[in-house]
Amino acid sequence: MAALAAAEQADFRFLKETIEVSDSLLSKHLLALEEAGYVNAAKAFEGKRPRTWLSLTDQGREAFRRYMDVLQQIIGKPS
Repeated sequence: MAALAAAEQADFRFLKETIEVSDSLLSKHLLALEEAGYVNAAKAFEGKRPRTWLSLTDQGREAFRRYMDVLQQIIGKPS
């Protein structure tokens, strides 16, 4: 979610390379985030190549913000 929180949207390949995981692991986690309402996935073609674009929903951005606030409290820094 951190990689998506830093951008308006990102494609699947960029996320995979950024967080250094396999296609199957990323797909599994993205599906769970999508089912929770945190991530939107949009499929499109660029030329003849399929591309999956991902973005955080408003609910996903809020959940990530709350998560970061909790982490800041744990380490004792004001948010």
